[in-house]
Amino acid sequence: MGDERAADCWAEGDAIALVGPGVSTRVTRLHRGPQKVGGDSVLDLTDQIGRPVGGVVTWLGATYRAVRPSVSDLLSQVRRGAQIVTAKDAAQLVLLAGVGPGGSVAEAGSGSGALTIVLATAVGPAGHVVSCDRRPEFLENARSNVARSGWGDRVEFVERDVAKDGWGRTGFTSVVLDLAEPWEVLAASRGALVTGGYVATYTPTYNQLERTVRRLRELGFAEVRATELIERGIHVGDGGTRPEFEMLGHTGFLAAGRKVD
Repeated sequence: MGDERAADCWAEGDAIALVGPGVSTRVTRLHRGPQKVGGDSVLDLTDQIGRPVGGVVTWLGATYRAVRPSVSDLLSQVRRGAQIVTAKDAAQLVLLAGVGPGGSVAEAGSGSGALTIVLATAVGPAGHVVSCDRRPEFLENARSNVARSGWGDRVEFVERDVAKDGWGRTGFTSVVLDLAEPWEVLAASRGALVTGGYVATYTPTYNQLERTVRRLRELGFAEVRATELIERGIHVGDGGTRPEFEMLGHTGFLAAGRKVD
């Protein structure tokens, strides 16, 4: 483990996170020469190239550590167009859809690319994600966000109306749908999945959830389930720990099923 850590050095083009106590985390790509980071100022990280990960960077009077970004770091930097799937739901979708290292994942629609980043992280360097959207402006924003995350080589973006035209290919281990009418894509998704593969969906309303689950059952999917995750923060104080007064009461409903022949 010590040898692996010693060999973990920065290369040009890597995604890099600057973190430190009491300062906002910044995420950028490692390039030679000065570059703008956020809207604050110009930063030159050229001297980090070839150095071990974890070094000190001083910028705007603050001290940071240069580390590899977490998924949360990457999602915090997404430039939003469409509403993004929240981190709690994205993590559960990965589990419901059976996404893992080396997986082949189909996604519709791309939105802002936040869920795409999570899926690309989960499949690892040996996996692949095909992300489809019928709106070119969404695809362009998602492609840009995924490229900044460093996972551009793991994702193929396709302008396609999957509800009308299907996936155009087969052999996926997982299908993930963030669409207004996911039930319209479930038959095509079943045909595109390998036996034992999963489909998982994200919808914001009960009516959408009902139609989705009904269609999953009609198509003979096994292990059909529906769930909702509610997140409540905890205010931690010395002798005064309690739930936060405000909470994230609802984001969306998740449904999933498994193809079994």
